[in-house]
Amino acid sequence: MGAGYNAARLSRSKYKDLAGREKIINLQSIRIDIPDMILNETYTLSNGLAIPKVGLGTWLIPDNEVASAVKSAIEHGYRHIDTAQAYGNERGVGEGIRGCGVPREQIFITTKVAAELKTYESAAASIDESLKKLDCGPADLIIIHCPQPWAEFRGAKRYFKENKEVWKALEDAYLAGKVKSIGVSNFLIDDLVNILEDCRIKPMVNQILLHIGETPSSLVEFCRQNDILVEAYSPIAHGAALKNEELAQVAAKYNATIPQLCIQYTLQLGTISLPKSSNPEHIRSNVQLNFTISDEDMAALESIGQDYGKGKREND
Repeated sequence: MGAGYNAARLSRSKYKDLAGREKIINLQSIRIDIPDMILNETYTLSNGLAIPKVGLGTWLIPDNEVASAVKSAIEHGYRHIDTAQAYGNERGVGEGIRGCGVPREQIFITTKVAAELKTYESAAASIDESLKKLDCGPADLIIIHCPQPWAEFRGAKRYFKENKEVWKALEDAYLAGKVKSIGVSNFLIDDLVNILEDCRIKPMVNQILLHIGETPSSLVEFCRQNDILVEAYSPIAHGAALKNEELAQVAAKYNATIPQLCIQYTLQLGTISLPKSSNPEHIRSNVQLNFTISDEDMAALESIGQDYGKGKREND
C-alpha cells in the first residue's frame, strides 16, 4: 500500500471509554488519514511494461547521500527511482536499492546516457558502465539525456545524425536484454521525428521539463499521438513554485501544499511526475495527493505565464 494519504472528515462519532461508558465526540475539524494508492498506480509503456506514475528524482543528491534518500523513498512506498550518468550518483542509487529490503523486481530504475556522448561506441560503453555502477541487473529504462551536449543546449547544431547513432546503441542494449525500455529526454518534436523516421524501436518515453508555467502542450500532444509517454522532471519548477503566491492560493483551495498541487497537476496531464527530494518529510508529503484539481483550475494553471522557473534545466 502506498504511503500517501487521503483526508476524510467526520462530524460526530461515538466511542466507549475504558469503563465501557458510551461517549460522543465532535470530530468536525479532525482529519483522518487514509492511505491512498497513488504510489501503486502505473502507466503502461508501448512495449507493455508497467511504469509507476510517480518517481523519486535524484538530481543534485550526492553519491554518498543518495542511498539514504532512496531507502527513505522506498520505505514510504515509492517504487520508481530516476538517476543519470550526469548526476554522478548511480553507484549510491544502486546501493540504496540493493539495501532497501524490497525485491529488485518491484522497483523501476531509470538512468540516462550523458548528453555529451554522441557516438555509438561511447553510448554503448556508457550503458555497460551504468549497469555496473547500479549493480541491480538490467535497468528498467535508459534514455538519452539530451539531444545536444549541455554546453550547446538548444543551440544551432542539432546533432540529428549523432542522436541516431546513440539511439542505435540503446536499441541494441534493449534487444540484448540489458534494459527493459528505452527513451529520450529534452527532445523537441523535430528531434523525435529524426528518431522515428527510421528507428527499429520507437522511443517509449520523453522526459521533459514540465511544470505549472512551463507546459509545452504541442510537444505533449505529439508524444501522445505517437505513443510516447511523457515524464515531467522538476514538477515544482526547481523550487521556484514555492514562492508563487498565485499557486499558494490555488493550493489552499484544495487544502494542499504547493508541491502537492504541482505534482497533481502533472499527473492530471497524463504524465509521470518526478519530484526530487532527499528530505524524508518532503518525500512523504509530496505524494499525499488526496484531491483532484478541477477542469477550470487545470485550465487556469496551464495558462499561467512563464514568470518563474523559466528556461532552467537539470544541469543548470
